[in-house]
Amino acid sequence: MTQTTDPPSSHPDAVAATLATYTHRLQLGDVPAETSLRARHLMLDAIGCALAARREDFALRFESAVHALPGVNVPAACTAGAIGFSRRLPLRDATLLNGVLTHGLDYDDTHMAGVIHLSVSVLPALFSLAAAREQSGADMLTAYIAGLETGARIASVVKSGFHGQGFHPTGVVGAFASALAVGRMIGLDQAGLVAAQGIALSLASGSLQFIEDGSWTKRIHPGWAAQAGITAATFAQQNIPAPDAPYTGRYGLFRSYLDSARQAQIDLALGTAGIDAEGRASHWELNNVAVKPFPMCHFVHASADAAIALRRQGIDTAAIRSVEVAVPAGVVQAVCEPQDAKRRPTSDYEAKFSLPYAVASGLLRGRLGLKELEPAAFSDEGVRDLMARVNYVEDPASTFPRHYTGEVRVTFEDGSTRVHREPVNRGHAERPLTNDEVREKFMDNATLWFPRAHAEAVCAQVLGLDKLASVRTLESLLAADPQL
Repeated sequence: MTQTTDPPSSHPDAVAATLATYTHRLQLGDVPAETSLRARHLMLDAIGCALAARREDFALRFESAVHALPGVNVPAACTAGAIGFSRRLPLRDATLLNGVLTHGLDYDDTHMAGVIHLSVSVLPALFSLAAAREQSGADMLTAYIAGLETGARIASVVKSGFHGQGFHPTGVVGAFASALAVGRMIGLDQAGLVAAQGIALSLASGSLQFIEDGSWTKRIHPGWAAQAGITAATFAQQNIPAPDAPYTGRYGLFRSYLDSARQAQIDLALGTAGIDAEGRASHWELNNVAVKPFPMCHFVHASADAAIALRRQGIDTAAIRSVEVAVPAGVVQAVCEPQDAKRRPTSDYEAKFSLPYAVASGLLRGRLGLKELEPAAFSDEGVRDLMARVNYVEDPASTFPRHYTGEVRVTFEDGSTRVHREPVNRGHAERPLTNDEVREKFMDNATLWFPRAHAEAVCAQVLGLDKLASVRTLESLLAADPQL
């Protein structure tokens, strides 16, 4: 059904109640083996992104900034570890930093229909808390799956509407997903899980203003959402009264974060899709989470692959007159405009959200990895010259947000053209990176600053998480400085 601007629903919120029932009753034995294994690979991917970020300027500066927060000097027994750092922090501060580290390279996974990065809020919310409580890997894995399943459904309701309104769903919906995940891990009942969602409503945030200038605030969003989830679930555990209609109430999520036109487009049925009245799931949204092949905004991936495909076909880049890229209308605001700024990125973060750069790098180099996000790469005069000739058009045939499509048309000086279209972005559930490819990506990322033996030990513990007696073992392994 499609939710319009009808009067607010009666209490309690059916979406919140259903997700609470689902989260409460979920058991790891309910999860298909292949879905459980994929969940562990998604965790591995997020941790690898954090390890790869360890010596990036943003990682060092955020780590220093978090240590400057008031109250950071607490007894060692009350501290938690950050991935790749030996200096310990208060638990919620470590959670914030782990969100920054896992998301900071923009190399982490994305749920396609929800247009949301969930692992980087849900995993940090659970990781330090599970270690502090010495909970088992199976406990954390179950709660992680619950967080991804519920968060994906909440985000899918709005059909990418949050982005159009200027909100980042990773920060906004991540708070609800993290609250449910933490609530599951600390044993909240259904009423407590509804309350946790109600409290999360007052904590959810995440502005897209960073797109205008390439600033670093997006990196904060998942860690802040993770902190919010811990706070919301803990307050619910302490019986703090909370709204019971966080999604469909008069001032609930969908009415407060969307204008009337976007409210008319939402589909509330997606919020509980595949979950029956007893809280049993008939399908797993986790299987629709895409692992990124490029450390760039997911919106540019198909276009980058199209450009790389043309490069591999042997085109003469010196003879290019112009490049036209057909993109989904829903991504223009993030990666195409303002056009002049997108054609001349001045930082790695601006480059990550630049369609002209993704396409130019693909055409000229046939690749788009971490090295292509160094200043020398995006400031190269040859690349800048080609970026100036890259234009975009909105693609009426795009199936966005189901797929993040991309088509590159190159026109040469003699008037001839070459076209390549990617109708389904690589990494999508319909074209997934295999578990073997995810492990290869992890090893590449984890061995940038750490020995291979360390990376292999981390890989073994994460993939064997369902049998790990205490998450503290994994935390102790990860809370270490680089050794290379």
